Amino acid sequence: MPDSLTVGPTADPRRVRAQDGRLLSVPEGWALLPPGDAGLTRRVKAAGPTWTVVEKVGRKLFSRGVWAPEAHIVHARAVLDAERATPEYAKKLAQGRDRRAREQEVYEVDFANAVLRFLAFSPAWLPHAKRMAVLVAGHATPVGSGTVARTERIPIERRAEAAVIAWMRHQTTSYDDMRIQRVKGARREVRRELADISRAVLDLHRRDAPHLSPIHISEPTRPEP
Repeated sequence: MPDSLTVGPTADPRRVRAQDGRLLSVPEGWALLPPGDAGLTRRVKAAGPTWTVVEKVGRKLFSRGVWAPEAHIVHARAVLDAERATPEYAKKLAQGRDRRAREQEVYEVDFANAVLRFLAFSPAWLPHAKRMAVLVAGHATPVGSGTVARTERIPIERRAEAAVIAWMRHQTTSYDDMRIQRVKGARREVRRELADISRAVLDLHRRDAPHLSPIHISEPTRPEP
């Protein structure tokens, strides 16, 4: 029986490329389990050898499914479907949703406070900082947003700083309308320059002295009833 492997896709739907470059034919009796059901995928992998298909697009890796004996997939799906049909499973799902909602509420508050600490505006600008912290947190913290606020690889203080700079880039500069050359590193350089400007503006708000460059904060628009 083939070993469990991580492989890449090819133009032939039943041939894959091993990490050492070899072309492999999918064994007879195997089927491709599409991505999207983590619970089913875990059970299929636990049942025996599998070939996990992963494709690299740019810097990101995308799952293209798991090849496994079709009998394992059918059996695991039947068992899981039976479990998911029980009242106990429905109750477990509801409890999980409630727990995640509470965790999200706590994280939004914690993140807004981290933003507020990073801003460190002077007392004269404190109301401004509080509104900005709420707006930045509201933009950066939603689950699935893909922003830096959702990563756990860096401390929350660094997440807050990065989220503020990103929010200012889109809200207080012309970045979204800029025509940037399609040259490697050009966009990164523009973002670095805009970040320097944003940090300078933030520094102005950390002083008690009046200035002529307040950060413009507009409240999010609400749809008309």
